[in-house]
Amino acid sequence: MKTIRMNGILFADMIRGGAAVLSANRQRVNDLNVFPIPDGDTGDNMFMTINSGVAALAHEHIPSLGQAASTAAQGMLLGARGNSGVILSRIFAGISHELEGAEEADVVLLGKAFESGIDEAYRAVSVPVEGTMLTVYKDAVHFAGSQIKRDATLESYFDNFLMELRCSLQRTPELLDVLREAGVVDSGGAGMIYIAEGMQHVLAGENVTLQTENPFERKTDLSAFDENSVLTFGYCTEFLLRLQRVKTDLEHFDLEAFKSHLEQMGDSIVAFREGTIVKVHIHTKQPGDVLNYCQQFGEFLTTKIENMSLQHNGLSTPHHYAPSMSRPHKPYGLVSVATGRGIKEIFSALGCDAVVDGGQSMNPSAEDLLCAFRKINADHILVYPNNSNIIMTAQQAASLYQDAFVYIIPSRTIGEGYAAISMLDTDKEDVREILREQKAIIAGVVTGLVSQAVRDTEQNGLSIRKDDYIAFSGDEIYHVSENRITALLALADTLHLPDYDIALLICGENVAADEAQAAYDRLHERYPRAEIIMIDGQQPIYDYILTLE
Repeated sequence: MKTIRMNGILFADMIRGGAAVLSANRQRVNDLNVFPIPDGDTGDNMFMTINSGVAALAHEHIPSLGQAASTAAQGMLLGARGNSGVILSRIFAGISHELEGAEEADVVLLGKAFESGIDEAYRAVSVPVEGTMLTVYKDAVHFAGSQIKRDATLESYFDNFLMELRCSLQRTPELLDVLREAGVVDSGGAGMIYIAEGMQHVLAGENVTLQTENPFERKTDLSAFDENSVLTFGYCTEFLLRLQRVKTDLEHFDLEAFKSHLEQMGDSIVAFREGTIVKVHIHTKQPGDVLNYCQQFGEFLTTKIENMSLQHNGLSTPHHYAPSMSRPHKPYGLVSVATGRGIKEIFSALGCDAVVDGGQSMNPSAEDLLCAFRKINADHILVYPNNSNIIMTAQQAASLYQDAFVYIIPSRTIGEGYAAISMLDTDKEDVREILREQKAIIAGVVTGLVSQAVRDTEQNGLSIRKDDYIAFSGDEIYHVSENRITALLALADTLHLPDYDIALLICGENVAADEAQAAYDRLHERYPRAEIIMIDGQQPIYDYILTLE
């Protein structure tokens, strides 16, 4: 088969195919984790990101390639999770920019669009690292572009693109020592291969469908809202509204006034316009009123209304709808990201206006953060991602928010976020000075972690067996033990605990109270002069988080 031109319908189908193949293989991508602990989430993050693009295209029939690319890119922009998801969303944003206004594209234009994806993705990363998905995508695009001849087809382009993706992926350990030592290839690059395979299958005329479940899909328990229930929470209402010329002036449609009216009907509002389509997300007790209001301006393309009183399984908890109310204005608002009930309670007690659920293996999306921003009535919003894999998502969300100045405090661990917020001084008039002080506080914090290995491996000269406990800080594993308290004590010695004023010991969900007390007593016995604070964090993955400040 020879396909010379691509339109919006084919492009949308290829994205769906890419999402389907990635979904079927996302655990393989997750398992390409440098550390042998259960925190690999690249496959899930990339799938959730591209699936947000699929959702934006749901039930759409968009012949225009430029419009389809824009719709998918906007969906991925809001749904991006983790560094790999943000990079993926920026790749498609670059593709969309080059295809703007195009009804169709030949191989030459498609090659230019993929080139634009390189530029956009590299700009999104403050310090690009070669040997990652950035390199894999760049190498594939350059090679496929170099092979475009007069008789080139979309099939030949994707054959070359996919071939070089695979070759480049195998070279990633040559560029990154950490990959070579762990004996794995780059996980994000592997995710790109699965996406490209799915796109190629669709191009070849194969029927590719999404057969596996969304890793974060909520299981609805209908018995949680029976005939005797009272609606305490509202409805999570989402829809795509196509503005109609017969109903509104498209050139002068006031999105801000539109959102202001929605704020009288609910909260957690996200609304943006892409061409003549307005996407809306709102929590409300009167979804009918919302729909009636919005229908004054156009007609619905898609709608989704969920009763938030229904309990879901352990992957999520019900959203609480709070009637729209006037929140007192203040100069500074705080948003942090955390997982574990104890840790979230600590951040709330420290004064955070919103604590977004998320952390390692559960990265929030840009849209999750935008919902948190909208709950705060402040001139300046300080955001603490508390995870290196969430910083880029937070930056993306900040770039989309217009109602306040949003600043990302680059906290890479829970300990850094805790220290920065606990010592935050907002009395200064110059926000730049506040940001400098916060970054200086973070720079003085050291965080060590203890977690259980999920596979056998050799790393840093250490022989690690499945179910061993490893103690590490940053990218370096220091100790291995069959006992997690022993690993913790060795970690404290290596990090020179006595050199710091405060040691914060955060205990995970798998640590029983008596073990936590024993760990605290052993640390106190070894370092009697140190001030040690213990917190029942109840976080997953990390049995102990040791923060020194």
